[in-house]
Amino acid sequence: MDPLGAPSQFVDIDSLPGWSDAYEAKQLDLHQNPVEKAQVDVRSPFPYRKDINAKIILWKGDVALLNCTGIVNTSNESLTDKNPVSESIFMHAGPDLRDELQKLKGCRTGEAKLTKGFNLAARFIIHTVGPKYKSRYRTAAESSLYSCYRNVLQLAKEQAMCSVGFCVINSLKRCYPLEDATHIALRTVRRFLEIHGETLEKVVFAVSELEEATYQKLLPLYFPRSLEEEIQSLPYLPADIGNAEGEPVVPERQIRITEKPGVPDDASDEEGLEADLSFIGSHAFARMEGDVDKQRRLILQGQLSEAALQKQHQRNYNRWLCQARAEDLSDIASLKALYQTGVDNCGRTVMVVVGRNIPVTLIDMEKALLYFIHVMDHIAVKEYVLVYFHTLTNYYNQLDSNFLKKLYDVVDAKYKRNLKALYFVHPTFRSKVSAWFFTTFTVSGLKDKIHYVESLQQLFTAIPPEQIDLPPFVLEYDARENGPYYSSYPPSPDL
Repeated sequence: MDPLGAPSQFVDIDSLPGWSDAYEAKQLDLHQNPVEKAQVDVRSPFPYRKDINAKIILWKGDVALLNCTGIVNTSNESLTDKNPVSESIFMHAGPDLRDELQKLKGCRTGEAKLTKGFNLAARFIIHTVGPKYKSRYRTAAESSLYSCYRNVLQLAKEQAMCSVGFCVINSLKRCYPLEDATHIALRTVRRFLEIHGETLEKVVFAVSELEEATYQKLLPLYFPRSLEEEIQSLPYLPADIGNAEGEPVVPERQIRITEKPGVPDDASDEEGLEADLSFIGSHAFARMEGDVDKQRRLILQGQLSEAALQKQHQRNYNRWLCQARAEDLSDIASLKALYQTGVDNCGRTVMVVVGRNIPVTLIDMEKALLYFIHVMDHIAVKEYVLVYFHTLTNYYNQLDSNFLKKLYDVVDAKYKRNLKALYFVHPTFRSKVSAWFFTTFTVSGLKDKIHYVESLQQLFTAIPPEQIDLPPFVLEYDARENGPYYSSYPPSPDL
């Protein structure tokens, strides 16, 4: 209400229903029970997070009417575009906005610039310029659109904004396919909230009637509202989900121009995202690294530099990762041999491998390797531990040392660097001997991370029992072999 009692045209975001509200009401109406944690064997790279969902609002309406700290305006490079979003913002903000925009001297594609909100309910307007879309330059368009959303969020963080109202940045005039653009928008916001969630209280997606259906369809992929919805959405995620910040990563198409081309990189170069920028096309001229055939010959002769070997290995891993995201691995997933559970006493993610569930002689082991990469790629970016249950395995479940060597050779460096412990549960004498030979003569750096665990009671000193989902046969075996102390799970209070 204004001071004279007339109803305000602006919309208070606190009055809008959150993303989870309608879903929770539906669940109550249908008397549906949520999926229990123990039933979840394979987690999405965008797992169910109630705290993040509470920050999300999908609203059909005019972004200019939102009463939040900042709203987003999509425009052209001169900030004079006459699209419906911009025209509404200019109309409600008043003439002072145009005068302020002239001082900005335009805005490049992918950038974000800030002005006051003037007569708007929003305190700030964040202006950004989405890319023009052409299919032949799709990679450039994806990167630019990601930059729009990322730079808007970064500005919001720097200005300590509590809430941001997003319009749909990719305007129809710029021909960006709505569904493709929505994937980028949602995953960028999701990744930002995972890393910097404490800086924002609300993110509103203000959409038109034309755009609402697409957002309704894709939001569950990146902001699942239950474990059940997370599982149902997993098959519909695109093959390319970007890096840890949601940025599109296509190593074969990226070029890094150094200050001194041709000079080997300093061994102290940062790993991770920065390192990815050095991976580009397969042609020698594109890479500016000399003759490809000569390099391969040097690799065989053991004469290639360590830096070049690392680049070659990263390219190889990226090919495996792309194939893993494109392949149908549902048959491997159904084995329930690899899954994410809780965290250990140090707060590190716990991954479980169930040896008895791996029918080595009956499955395609190359697909098993692809599945491992598909599940673990986003886990291994942070510190994690592996729990391998050797319980009741037999000849048909024994992983061949050649397969393990191939797995160790294929995976990215982050897998080895961030693996902090491997708990080998219920080992036999023979398995201990095999593991000793493998870690001594086949791979390096793994031996000191292996911990042989004879009982679950011993395992629970490192990982709380409520933080690990245990197969029933493991519990039964441990109770039979080590006594009834942990025969029930979770432990009964009288023990």
